[in-house]
Amino acid sequence: MRQKLLKRISGSASFRKLIGRPFLLVNEWIWNRLPERARKTRIAIAYGRFLHSLVAIRSLRVQYHGTYFLRNRPELDLMCSLLKSWPQGSTLRLAIVACSNGAEVYSFVWRLRSFRPDLKLIVNAIDISSEIVRVAKEGKYSLGRNELMDSPIFERLSEEEMNAMFDRDGDSAIVKPWIREGIAWEVGDAGDPQVAARLGPQDILVANRFLCHMSPNDAETCLRKLARIVRPGGYLFVSGVDLNVRTRVARELKWSPIPELLEEVHDGDVSVRRDWPWRYWGLEPFDAKRSDSAVRYASVFGL
Repeated sequence: MRQKLLKRISGSASFRKLIGRPFLLVNEWIWNRLPERARKTRIAIAYGRFLHSLVAIRSLRVQYHGTYFLRNRPELDLMCSLLKSWPQGSTLRLAIVACSNGAEVYSFVWRLRSFRPDLKLIVNAIDISSEIVRVAKEGKYSLGRNELMDSPIFERLSEEEMNAMFDRDGDSAIVKPWIREGIAWEVGDAGDPQVAARLGPQDILVANRFLCHMSPNDAETCLRKLARIVRPGGYLFVSGVDLNVRTRVARELKWSPIPELLEEVHDGDVSVRRDWPWRYWGLEPFDAKRSDSAVRYASVFGL
């Protein structure tokens, strides 16, 4: 009942018009000064959901090209775990849509080829921006800031990992050839049915951190289309999406949430967890007491 009331208030046009930004600024000031223990109480989390719903209503959705290498380590661990029993020497078809600057693509490929060098990887990476696809395909990144990439992409790597993944060239880091080889880069819209037709059935589809930048209706439509790319028995990785949208689609299409590392993957991207409830892409705290927690917080599904 309380959640329904909060949702009704946040959806009120008069509330948004009369209070809006000043209300949010005051609440953010108070929230950021609360002890962490207080922010983790059920009352605070419920109020945080209300604030986040208001932020989401007021925010202009835009796409970002910034991301990080090894952004969500538990997610990489889970993919490797799912492939432990994959037949020796077999082929794995992996597609990554909204691949951005390539950091996520190279992170997955590095981990998979290190973990299962016997597998033949067929990797397709797709993004709607031709300029960012060019950057990703080149695999050469400035060690400083870059106008196209609005995040410090190496900040989550250790020096050992930097040496394992990159060759240095002055003030640039170049992805090692054995990681870059065999990746097909394509400019395309993730929601375009022709993209799905060109790709064909995939064993694993990664659709991370771009659906949140769409309106809920557009995100749901796109997610349903993307699911058709995954072959029966394959896996869909989908984080960075409105949880209500993902939960609804997963239930209706009878996806099987992967319980392994459930909470770790949910909490694995520290930036989106830290941004809740003040950014529309922020991710709410994991709540194991919810009756729908297994579906709501799963980022990986068997289809």
